[in-house]
Amino acid sequence: MRTLFHMPLDPASRLIRIVLAEKGLPAQAIEKRPWDDEDGALASVNPALTIPVLMDEPPTGGELAICPTTVIIEYLEDAYPNESLMPSTSAARAETRRVTQWFMDKFDVEVTGNTVRERINRRLMRRGQPDYERLKIGADCLVWHLDYCAFLLEQRTWFAGERYTVADIAAAAQFSCLDYLDLVPWEKFPGVKEWYARMKSRPAMRPVLRDRLDGIPPPSHYDDPDF
Repeated sequence: MRTLFHMPLDPASRLIRIVLAEKGLPAQAIEKRPWDDEDGALASVNPALTIPVLMDEPPTGGELAICPTTVIIEYLEDAYPNESLMPSTSAARAETRRVTQWFMDKFDVEVTGNTVRERINRRLMRRGQPDYERLKIGADCLVWHLDYCAFLLEQRTWFAGERYTVADIAAAAQFSCLDYLDLVPWEKFPGVKEWYARMKSRPAMRPVLRDRLDGIPPPSHYDDPDF
């Protein structure tokens, strides 16, 4: 059976979960914290001890362990081309990859790493209170990134162009984690808010928005597309 090692509030994991849902590919989701792999289940399929990792059984037979995130995306596009999440032209695919990488690299380091991981992973690892200087840096970076997002969406219907692509899923994966902690000043960025409302209305987003962390409830608007 297709299996995904993931964490609920990890943007890369959410990205792959949404891609699988958009393609209609069911997968058993197994939560695995990279710092807590006593049974060796994660190390046995990914010695780098990073998530997500997708275990798949391709039509040619056998079992594949696929990682990291960008490789999983490319694999799913190649192996399951129906419901493609990439544009048809090389130029449009290049832009989609650029924007996807923007969110999963620059945005992830500057914003999510300094906010969501600083709050959630410290708690899960029992490492005390978050570093408030890092939280401030993350909040400041978020505003800068939201300005850039607003700029893109003033020119395009979706983040990478005029069609829905994996770039939008990468952005939604990041924003959904931030929104779980009520960190996004949506009212200051109406164009980004309108785009995210469209994303929350997609059936593939619904399972992700049902995630809950013990002792940390999301805000009331979290899973409401009409927020």
